[in-house]
This record gives sequence, structure tokens and C-alpha cells, in this order.
Amino acid sequence: MNGLSKGIHKVEIALRWDPNPAGQPPVDLDIVAATYPAGDPYGDPSYVVHFDSRSPDGTIYLDRDSRDGKGFGFDEVMTLELNRLDARYGRVVAGVVIQQRSGRRTFADVPHPGLRIREGYTELAQDDFAGVLGATAASVAEFVRDAAGAWEFRGGVLGFDGDPATFTDSMGALRRP
Repeated sequence: MNGLSKGIHKVEIALRWDPNPAGQPPVDLDIVAATYPAGDPYGDPSYVVHFDSRSPDGTIYLDRDSRDGKGFGFDEVMTLELNRLDARYGRVVAGVVIQQRSGRRTFADVPHPGLRIREGYTELAQDDFAGVLGATAASVAEFVRDAAGAWEFRGGVLGFDGDPATFTDSMGALRRP
């Protein structure tokens, strides 16, 4: 980033996957995002946004939610309006969780998963989860506010193998420097 950059403003995180064949239980992926205070960016999240919630100030929200991958194009989409996020927050981590309602599932069990992260028309990241096939969840992006207040994107898919209910407690630690 150079001195003229204003950083990242509004980001869209999108997931796609194919539905399971007929007769098999549906696969459900969910995007989650956690905000961390500027004073303790690697501590506990201030709040977590997922399929049943949105941020208290409306800056992070789910645009589209799928329980089975039967949408056209991207099945699940979350928007992060980082430029509107209060200055008390210095870090946001986004992740993807595989619901485990019908038994243990990993990314290897998800037909043709895909991830796209973009700001406007600029693609920041794209992934197919091939590097984390044995994981039940994954951290997919980190946004960090610099000293001037501009948001910086740090990509990379980091797998998590455990109970998806505990993923939101540990997804920020996956990216600890």
C-alpha cells in the first residue's frame, strides 16, 4: 500500500458449492465474521456475525444464505462495510463453517466449493478449499486497520479441525502473528 492508498472500504465475501446428489443430506456452509477491539486485536472477539445475526451497527451483514447449495452462482454472500466500522475495532476475521447436523463433514465432503473475496470489481482472493480438505471450518480473510486508520486485506485459507461451535472462539487465533 502506498501513501495515497485509502485502504479497503467495502468487501464482499461469497461462497458457492454444488448440492449433494438426490437422497443424500444437504451440505450447508456458513460465512462468519468476528470483530476485535483495536486495543486487543488477538483477544476475544467483540462480536460475531453469522447466519442468524448482523453487526450491532449494521456494517457486517449476510446478503444471501443457503442451506443446500442450490442457488445460482454464489450461494452465500456476506458484506463487510469496513469504512463504516467504528474506530474502536482494529481487526476483522472472516471464516467459513460447515454445519455438522448430519454427521461429521469436511471440505472434502463438499461438492465443488468455491470462495471469492472482492472489493467492487477488484478480486482480492479466490480459493477452492483444496488446501484444507480435512478441515470442518476455515479462516479465509483478515482485515487489519493500520496506524492511519486504513483497512488492509490479508488473505489465505487456514483450516480448523474441530467442533464448528468453537470455531468462532478460535478463528482469530489461527491468524496470530
